[in-house]
Amino acid sequence: MSTNYVINIGRQLGSGGKEIGEKLASRMGIGFYDKELINLASEESGLCREFFEKADEKASQSIIGGLFGMRFPFISDSSIPYTNCLSNDALFKIQSDVIRRLASERSCLFVGRCADYILREHPRCVNIFISSSPQERVARLCRIHSIAQEEAEEMMNKSDKKRSEYYNYYSYKTWGAASTYHLCVDSSALGIEATVLFIEEFVAKKLKL
Repeated sequence: MSTNYVINIGRQLGSGGKEIGEKLASRMGIGFYDKELINLASEESGLCREFFEKADEKASQSIIGGLFGMRFPFISDSSIPYTNCLSNDALFKIQSDVIRRLASERSCLFVGRCADYILREHPRCVNIFISSSPQERVARLCRIHSIAQEEAEEMMNKSDKKRSEYYNYYSYKTWGAASTYHLCVDSSALGIEATVLFIEEFVAKKLKL
């Protein structure tokens, strides 16, 4: 039996979910994957990364059109035949295959991208959702992006809508709902560093590491 395990993190924008994931993966000595999945999916499919960036955490729709014209912008033109229709569903399938392959090869931590649903059959996984108070989220976004409070609030609300639509569409579950995950954590309650330690302890106990 494989000793590999997987940690899947869903997160609200501005909750510090990515930072928590990076620190947790580093502490536990496992692979960390967030935006890196876009590069890997591009390399393995032969499709330009712009396709995956355009579809990143968005529910199904056709993304061929004025942006790229009427054919795939291939890295290698011999990869896939010409077509005039490439949906987010097709890109989700490619990215899902990459996630499954990585999880089969080593212990990993994935941020977003429905990894908990994609790896729902994995025998050793922990699914976590990280939220934070609206005030903390806005303050963090203002600090990171050097933007005004109003712009941060708009960014936060748009992100919540986009991520929930994406997750609910592909997983048939409810993004952010406690019943969807093994653990839901408010990072504003303990702070980033203490939240990392709290999750690490939870993972170790759940997986008997």
